[in-house]
Amino acid sequence: MPTQTKTPVADSVEAVTERLTEAGEQAVANGRKAGAAYVTSYEKAVLALADSYEKAAGATRLDWVSTVATAQADFTREVTKAYTSAARELVA
Repeated sequence: MPTQTKTPVADSVEAVTERLTEAGEQAVANGRKAGAAYVTSYEKAVLALADSYEKAAGATRLDWVSTVATAQADFTREVTKAYTSAARELVA
């Protein structure tokens, strides 16, 4: 059986393929990092908004307003934590 030798074109194709594979892997890694950063920023922003909402309602000194706002803020926190947890699993 004859031995196959690599030609310069085959070497070039292999080199380009390797570089494209590395670039693709780097793009995926960067995308994962960006996604994780977005999820973290989103979580912090929503939790801060819920805290502010609850604090503002507490300043009204009306018990029913404070109670409703606390319930909404707690619900928002729980939904946000569940959402961001699921999103992190997808990004990881």
